[in-house]
Amino acid sequence: MTQNRNSPFASVALPDEQMQVRVVWLYYMEGRTQGEIAEALSTNRLRVNKIIAEARRSGLVTITLNSRLTSCVALEQQLAAEFSLTRAIIVPTPEDEDLIPVLLGQAAADYLVQLLNGGNIRGIGVGWGATLREMVRHMPSQRRPEICVNSVMGGLTHGIEINTFDIASDLARQLNAECSYLAAPIYAGSPESRAAIVGQDVFEAAFRQIEANDVIVLSIGDMTERSLLMRYGLPSNINIEELVAAGACGDVLGQFVDKTGRPIEHAINRCAIAPEFAVLRAIPNVVFASGGLNKVHAIAAVLLSGLGNVLVCDEATARQAQLIATELRTHGGS
Repeated sequence: MTQNRNSPFASVALPDEQMQVRVVWLYYMEGRTQGEIAEALSTNRLRVNKIIAEARRSGLVTITLNSRLTSCVALEQQLAAEFSLTRAIIVPTPEDEDLIPVLLGQAAADYLVQLLNGGNIRGIGVGWGATLREMVRHMPSQRRPEICVNSVMGGLTHGIEINTFDIASDLARQLNAECSYLAAPIYAGSPESRAAIVGQDVFEAAFRQIEANDVIVLSIGDMTERSLLMRYGLPSNINIEELVAAGACGDVLGQFVDKTGRPIEHAINRCAIAPEFAVLRAIPNVVFASGGLNKVHAIAAVLLSGLGNVLVCDEATARQAQLIATELRTHGGS
């Protein structure tokens, strides 16, 4: 016998539907356990479990997260899948852009603590910059004498607190860890001078330490005057316009890349006292912590480069970088 759609009983819920609604109400709205629901409705936990699963599949129950972090979490998943990242950590973009390094530094510190708590970390390499400075400031004090913190690039001759030497030493102090430096300027005078410097025993040992790191945390530089490297680190005979003309859109470890993430053809890359990109690709955890709309193109290039497996960024910047990188990948950088 079929029920007439025009019957006054057509809108009456069937027993199965009544059971479904009662189960999902008790589970989602009242927070009851499956065992409690089974007892209350005189059924068993297996049936309750199946009803809850089916309610999600059928759309009887939908879940909405009322949080500004929802879009960040969704973007994290997209970035990780699209660019083969182990993790993407995206924070909401603040109205005050000066707060971006602070928020990203805190997020990077939280992630580094997770790695440390996971164990088997013996070497941590760090670069320089305001974001990494904030990461160190937000690191909780620990006792990790088994760890060696080391700088992975030469530094500036200027004594500023966002220099690589200060960041490495301060992080080591927070962790009560050992510390070692790549005690050289960021650039040698020529490719030949670089070869002579890194060929010395002390530097060969430093580069071996870098290659043995379990984690390296770096920032990404852009081609504006907001960049630490642009302001303080370029050799006197090289200017921003020259590098941009050669195709540079940003730098990693003082080595400049084009919009597709490939190193540009310029002598400055052969003068950088820092590991080559092949070394980065062999490190288990390479974390890039950078944000701000001035770095959009540089971050997109790094996403395409495959140099890192973790990105810590703000939402507005990461979203634009994703669009740029996807477009470049689709059209082959043309």
